[in-house]
Formats: sequence, C-alpha cells, structure tokens
Amino acid sequence: MDKSQPIQENEVSLKGIIFKLYEWWKYLLSKWLIILLFSVIGGILGFTYAYIKKPVYIATTTFVLEEEKDGGGLGSLSGIAMMAGVDLTGSGGSIFQGDNILGLYKSRTMLEQTLLTPVNISGKKQLLVERYIDFNKLRKKWEKKPELLKLKFNADSLRDGRFALNPNRLRDSILGVIVTDINKNYLTVAKPDKKLSTIQVDVKSKDEFFAKSFNNELVRNVNQFYINTKTKKTLQNVKILQHKSDSVRKVMNGAIYSAAIVADATPNLNPTKQVQRVAPAQKAQFSAETNKAILAEMVKNLEMAKVSLLKETPLIQVVDEPIYPLTVDKLGKIKGALIGGILFGFLTVFFLLGKLILKKVMAS
Repeated sequence: MDKSQPIQENEVSLKGIIFKLYEWWKYLLSKWLIILLFSVIGGILGFTYAYIKKPVYIATTTFVLEEEKDGGGLGSLSGIAMMAGVDLTGSGGSIFQGDNILGLYKSRTMLEQTLLTPVNISGKKQLLVERYIDFNKLRKKWEKKPELLKLKFNADSLRDGRFALNPNRLRDSILGVIVTDINKNYLTVAKPDKKLSTIQVDVKSKDEFFAKSFNNELVRNVNQFYINTKTKKTLQNVKILQHKSDSVRKVMNGAIYSAAIVADATPNLNPTKQVQRVAPAQKAQFSAETNKAILAEMVKNLEMAKVSLLKETPLIQVVDEPIYPLTVDKLGKIKGALIGGILFGFLTVFFLLGKLILKKVMAS
C-alpha cells in the first residue's frame, strides 16, 4: 500500500499539470483578439523600425602575421660587435609578442592618429575625424556651444602619440569621446581561428566611405608602427655598425694615401737618410693594415646585423581588404515585422498568464 502511494501522487500531480495547461490554453483562446491585436502592433513597430533604421556598412581586412621565433642566432660573431658597443642579439621588439598587436588596434594613440589622417573625398582633403563629425551631425548638437563649433583639428598636430603642438584640453576630450565610441560601437579586432596567425579587423559605420577609409588607414598605421617597434633596436645597431665601418674605411684610405704622399715627397732622398721615408711610410702602412683587419670584421658584423634585421622584421601579408560595395548589415522589413509580431505576441501571452495567476493567488 505504501509503495503505490507515490505512484498515485505522481498521477495526481501529472493530471494537475495537464489540467492547469488546458485551463491556461482555454483562457488564452478566449483572449485571442487581444493577442492578435498586440501582435499586429508589434509587427507594425518592427516594420517601421526596419524601415527607419539606416544600414550599417562593414569594412573587413584580413591579414596574416608571421614572426621569426629565433632571437638572433649570430653565434660568436656577435662578440666582436659587443666590443664595439653594439648588441646584435637583442630583439628590438621584445615588448611585443604576437597577440599584442590586437591591443594596438584598440589603443588611443593609434585611433587618434588614424582619425587625424587626411583622406581624399571628391577631390578634397578631409580628416577622418571631420568625416565622423559630419555624418554623426555633431555640429548640430554643438550649436549652443560656440567653443565646440570653433574647434579645429590638424593632421600634423600629433607627434609621437602626443599633441606636442598647441595642446588643447577641449580638443583632447572630444577626441577621447570619439575614440571610446569607435572602440565600443565601430571597431572589432579578433583572431577568427586561435590556431592560425590570421587577424581580422572590422569597422562598422553608417557611412560607407568612413568605414572603408578608417579600416584602411588603421591597418596601415598599426602594422607600420608594429614593424618599426619590433625592429627599432636592431635597426639602430645596423646604423651604428654602418657608421663605424665607414669611419674605419675612411681612416684606412687616409693611411694608404699618407704612405704614397711620403714617397712622393722624397723623390731624390739621400740613401743615408732613409728615416725620412721609411719610418712615415711604415707607420702609414701599419695603420692601413690594422684598419683593414678591423674593417673586415666590422663588415662581417654589419652583414650579420642586416640578416638579423630581416629575421626580426615580421611579415604582415594582407589577404583580403575592403572593396566597394561594402557588406551591408540591415534588418529586412519582413524580418523586422515578424520579429516584432512574435515578440509582442509572446509578451502579451506572458502578461495575460501572469495576470491570471496573480488573480487566483489573490483570490485564494
């Protein structure tokens, strides 16, 4: 008898659930006109939203980043360069390791530099930040603020990531707001496949020209900055070695010419006074031979430094870049009407059921 009791309770519970669902179904059928009315209203609102909403253009650039993993591998030849105060084994871009380039795309400096890049629009030069202000109609919002209407942006005002010329608190704050908006609503940077070195940069905008131009300039600025930073130290080493090699070559050439000049200066020298010719000539020859040996090693190290520079320079190969017409992200009118109708229909059903349940709870 005890074993059959849970079964009976389960049957009663299941019957109660079925009865309750049937009761709700009958109640909703009695309210079909209200549900239909609100569904139609939702469909109209969805259709209106899809009609009014402006299309969003998407500019996409995909590129492959390949870096040399070996940190130099110059062996014992680098020791000679170290004696000259030049480090051939140091990696000029050790502060950047692979995925850090993704962070560069989101950095304020790179975005400001891109916004202050002039582009050609119908034969006229315009900064991208001015284009952003125009299609977002910000100047209309600034009509009651004369200081904002007078605000000017200069393409050459940014130096090394800072506004070295004419620092302006108001301009910097406006740029900061724009950069934040672009980071939040316009720009997406990601690796589609974590196992690959492919990086995808998407720029979404209501203005097709801005989306494409901003994408192109941002990719160019960031990738060039990344390459320059990765190779900066090794490039400096190459310049130092080149300068030292040129200096040693100049001294060696001077010593060779000095030996010849000594011989020319004493054509009929008295045999008993050879010191006037032999000593200066041998001194110049010794200097030339010494500098020749030094130059040979310097040239070796210079060539190895150039090889190291090539190895440290990351390969950035663009696979796909945005072309007109851009991909359009737009909600279709029929789709908008269906989504609006279904959403309002479900909300109406939930509201009616909630009202019914609350009424019964209050009655009990």
